[in-house]
Amino acid sequence: MFEQRIYNFSAGPSMLPLQVLEQAGREITNYQGSGMSVMEMSHRSKVFAKIFAETKEKFRTLLQVPENYEIMFLQGGASTQFSAIPMNLMGMTGKADYALTGNFSTSAWKEAKRYGDAIVACTSEGENHCDIPTSFQVRPDASYFYYCSNNTIYGTQWKEVPDTGAVPLVCDMSSEICSKPIDVSKFGVIYAGAQKNLAPAGVTIVIVRKDLIGHAMPQTPMMLDWKNQADNDSMLNTPPCWCIYMLGLVCDWLEVQGGLSGVQKINESKAKMLYDALDATQIFACHAKKEARSDMNVTFRTASAELDALFVAEAEKIGLSNLKGHRKVGGMRASIYNAMPVEGVEKLCDFVTRFDKANR
Repeated sequence: MFEQRIYNFSAGPSMLPLQVLEQAGREITNYQGSGMSVMEMSHRSKVFAKIFAETKEKFRTLLQVPENYEIMFLQGGASTQFSAIPMNLMGMTGKADYALTGNFSTSAWKEAKRYGDAIVACTSEGENHCDIPTSFQVRPDASYFYYCSNNTIYGTQWKEVPDTGAVPLVCDMSSEICSKPIDVSKFGVIYAGAQKNLAPAGVTIVIVRKDLIGHAMPQTPMMLDWKNQADNDSMLNTPPCWCIYMLGLVCDWLEVQGGLSGVQKINESKAKMLYDALDATQIFACHAKKEARSDMNVTFRTASAELDALFVAEAEKIGLSNLKGHRKVGGMRASIYNAMPVEGVEKLCDFVTRFDKANR
């Protein structure tokens, strides 16, 4: 067993900032003199109501979310929104356009086809999702255009927000949310599972432009109807209280890093460091094309599965954990989200260099 914390490169649930974990640890049995843990208190209590309101305001300030957008803290994971999105939006015209750039956007499209005319506007499937499409068609009467901004499994990332004109833009931002500033006003809907960059698994953040709320199909389940959730301020049932509390602590930590502009510089520096180290080797190759490389998930491999397995095993021994790639890609994947320290990336770069020299 490791005496100190490892560097956890898992795609999610992923590392949380050490300062956040330490604060949560200090408060875990007695939150600010309440005599109980946040995990024990009623979601209707004054103490938790204050936590909830403050977290929501911190998150709105951090992302500069305009007032004409609703912020909801929901359950069910990001995958539940694969159904909620068409149920709440596709009824407007019966049509939706999808960009398929990885596993999650493809799953979302397959689910949307159950509720209306959901078509593929563009896809990178033919290249095993190693790139981001440069062109796509948007039907002017589509209810929305859907894309996933960062593809965790394949290690690709949209570098620009797609221009869809008057068609509302819906984005799964699970693996890059709060890693850099965004202009929320360009989107109709942004949603994200929190377990990669923001909090423990259990809360899904959904940001919806208010004029897009209230269009749910008649058969939409009560819990998936955004209007029900918005009208009840995400408390239609008991919300994921502990995760919302942790989200508030992470928002505080992000502000200390210089806000989203500050953390963007750190993230870009970490990604450049790792890609430079990989590009300088002889035995490693990245899955994603250079122009589409993700700053969050770095996917790479050697020429053999055996050597890949040796790399993962040797890395584990020195505290570089969860580097095995997803089965759809193979090789390795280093997820370097906000909470991954620069020191962790430096240690991985050093190991990459040493492993390359030893196995040429």
